[in-house]
Amino acid sequence: MAQAVEQALEEKRHLIVEAGTGTGKTLAYLLPVIRSGKRVIISTGTKNLQEQLFYKDLPFLEQALFGESASGSRLSVCYMKGRNNYLCRKKLYDLTDQPVLSGLDEIGQYRAIAAWEKTTQTGDRAELAELPEASLLWHKLDARSDACIGQKCSQWERCFITEMHRKAMESDIIIVNHHLFFADLAIKLQADGAPDAGILPEAAAVIFDEAHEIEDVAGNYFGISVSNLRVEELARDVEASLQHHRMMSPSLSGALGSLRERSQFFFSLLPPGQGRFAFETRREFLEENGDEFLAFNQALTRLAGELENLPQKPEEVFNFARRAQEIQVQLDYAMESEDRNTVFWVERRGGRGSDRTGYCADREGRGFSRAEKGRTGKGASTPEGATGSRQNVFLQATPIDVGPILRECLWSKLECAVLTSATLAVGGGFDYITQRLGLEHARESVLPSHFDYQSQALLYVPPDLPDPRTPQFGAKAAERIRKLLEITRGRAFVLFTSYAQMNEIHQRLLGELEFPMLRQGDAPKSALLEEFRLTPNAVLFATSSFWQGVDVQGEQLSCVIIDRLPFAVPSDPVVAARVKAIDADGGNAFFQYQVPAAVITLKQGFGRLIRSLHDRGLLCLLDNRILKKQYGRVFVESLPNYKRTTEMRVVEDFFGVS
Repeated sequence: MAQAVEQALEEKRHLIVEAGTGTGKTLAYLLPVIRSGKRVIISTGTKNLQEQLFYKDLPFLEQALFGESASGSRLSVCYMKGRNNYLCRKKLYDLTDQPVLSGLDEIGQYRAIAAWEKTTQTGDRAELAELPEASLLWHKLDARSDACIGQKCSQWERCFITEMHRKAMESDIIIVNHHLFFADLAIKLQADGAPDAGILPEAAAVIFDEAHEIEDVAGNYFGISVSNLRVEELARDVEASLQHHRMMSPSLSGALGSLRERSQFFFSLLPPGQGRFAFETRREFLEENGDEFLAFNQALTRLAGELENLPQKPEEVFNFARRAQEIQVQLDYAMESEDRNTVFWVERRGGRGSDRTGYCADREGRGFSRAEKGRTGKGASTPEGATGSRQNVFLQATPIDVGPILRECLWSKLECAVLTSATLAVGGGFDYITQRLGLEHARESVLPSHFDYQSQALLYVPPDLPDPRTPQFGAKAAERIRKLLEITRGRAFVLFTSYAQMNEIHQRLLGELEFPMLRQGDAPKSALLEEFRLTPNAVLFATSSFWQGVDVQGEQLSCVIIDRLPFAVPSDPVVAARVKAIDADGGNAFFQYQVPAAVITLKQGFGRLIRSLHDRGLLCLLDNRILKKQYGRVFVESLPNYKRTTEMRVVEDFFGVS
């Protein structure tokens, strides 16, 4: 793999590599990157992998290549996260002058952040281990771009984002995650090549690790999202700033009140529904509610005008006016655009009757839960409970096919791109991923893992269970899971494609199992993982966020059970639009899109089990359509060479149970 990456860098050619778990992918691309002497951006799927690269893999290679005397001086490396991971000093100092804190928790958090600000070199909230993950105070203090006034800020020279940008400009290796990379690319596209746009410098090459996630992440950032939450955040920021500067007037107060009222009314009129659903009736909606749409638009215009007319206004007021105009432009696009490569949809979160998770399902049935994106716009995350129990409504527009966009604005502009993951190939080839990403003329390589899957892993598919789409499946599946866990003595992940299925099976097994039972949602993900690692014979019931990026080595994880083939639900608006587009183009969306996407997800889920040469255990798929349906062969041919069985007796023998 290292030789292939080195050749790609030298020849300025794109490369796509599937390298099985345990191959040493990170060392394989880092070594030629270091040797090349070029500036390279490495984009990863998770912050955990960023940290592994920065704190473990690169220091190891530096010592191996340059010896003990290197002392960190030979490699120039920068580690960057999204802006909302960093403290904004100006916000902190403004809050000092006029504190708006809610309760004792926020007061305690504020004191801790204020003390930490005096000593931190990075401003990265990861250094604040005691700060709760869902801290609402951090949301008021982070460095997200909405409130940034750039070089006109009084703290510009001391700004953590400024310092991060300086380091990036001086670094040869820049480690980011996909969300930051594509947020930055989207900003540069909007700015149409403006020199100061974005924070990532130009690079000779980009390495995309965990490249199977690119389509979804890029789709999010090339799309738009307008919500009542985003409007309320703008109104709240304007109010706080103008009150702080004693510039609030009756006319401005009236403009804010009108905007809030018009926004809430407009978003309340959007079609009802739960979770994510297509908005195919935009034209009819505007015919019926054109006056309300116009009134909302006019309220945004009025606020922007009031802000621009303020005399001797602070710099941040210009930013507020820009934000109001940006919402207006995106609102017009979401309601009136006829772009055929865009799907328009609505998402409702919070409040009664909503589904905060988003989910996917198989072609004919229920679904595979997706991790919540939690975005209020490009790159902005929504903290839990930020607006109490009121329902937040998001009007979304997402590209149906990101391939042409990536081909034009990324692949054609880069000297070299390397895409790698343990799960990119379907049936031994890359047709699916290259087509979805618009990647042409790339070299391709599939490198098997050095694990001995024949002896280390057993794949069991019970032939007698009912179809997962039938009502009988839950009870039968729970009974089979109980028998399997008795054989493995717990030590298992039981992974589900929906929260409903997870909760049903968990409820059925309560009191039936003698092993400690952990469930996603009962504690933060990191705490659940730590408890699983430390608790003998534990069983973790979980959904999508535990299907990938989770590493538990040794006997503690000796079994992974998956409830069904993880097909994306056809009613999800983005999935439905992609299916419709492929079929309309004369293709077969089920075999070209839905099956390959499910294959990659299944490979990710099963990949949790064997993480080292010494791991050994059972994989179980409770969905026997993999044996009975024509498309099942694609799944089987895409999986590693596990030993396979349909008999419980073989499972017992594997664990030495008589």
